[in-house]
Amino acid sequence: MGNQNRKLLFLIALPRSGNTLFASIMNQNPEIACTANSVTLEIMKNVFLIKTTDTFQNFPDHRSLDNVLNNVFTNYYQQWPQRIIIDRGPALTNGNPGNFELLQRHFKPGFKCIVLLRDLMDVLASYMKWYTENPDSFVNTFGKTDEEKLIALMKEDGAIVKQIKSIQNAYNYPNMCHFIKYNDIVVNPEKVFKKLYEFLEEPYYPHYFENLKQININDIGYDDTVLGKNMHTIKSTVKKEANNYIVPKNIRERYEHIKV
Repeated sequence: MGNQNRKLLFLIALPRSGNTLFASIMNQNPEIACTANSVTLEIMKNVFLIKTTDTFQNFPDHRSLDNVLNNVFTNYYQQWPQRIIIDRGPALTNGNPGNFELLQRHFKPGFKCIVLLRDLMDVLASYMKWYTENPDSFVNTFGKTDEEKLIALMKEDGAIVKQIKSIQNAYNYPNMCHFIKYNDIVVNPEKVFKKLYEFLEEPYYPHYFENLKQININDIGYDDTVLGKNMHTIKSTVKKEANNYIVPKNIRERYEHIKV
């Protein structure tokens, strides 16, 4: 990347797994930018797919297009002042090619991953609480019943399934991945973040876990009018929140065997 001392990591996690909370805490450190849901991996994949077009295959200049792929992250983060970038996206999905293959091929400095873990049923219950309490949630466009909405969320090309595949692959690479349980964050955050800094090989920054700020990175915040109110709103204090919403039995029977 442009800054020779800059580190790139990826944040891999299911939606509703504490991504925004995690980013709010990490971004207290002025050396670190933990991103919102990032577009960088999609940029790489879309550029790569140019190779499948008639125009490219008619004049297959792989070297020139690979130059673009090799520099996606350098160019995207060129003006970001932070030294450590934690890019949120399913970096370890395999495919033809998947994100992992593209990164191995075109991101030469290498990278590590932070993996947030939360039980899938808890994730779906969190979605239920959110879309029920916020009528403008995009999930409410998927149907009228909880079953219809949750099945739509679990579609093969959706964000949840992409992250499930990435998390499951992460277990194959324990040396490059650091695993954090969502429940550990909300119970003992300081212990969790001190261990994370050991993985980062960085001195611990004295994070605070009360009076938390909403996400704002380089003067840009979330516009949740796009997906629904309070999609990325965090509480001011790190603590375990009660959730009385229960995933329907038939959804549990369909998906609770999936472990992440």
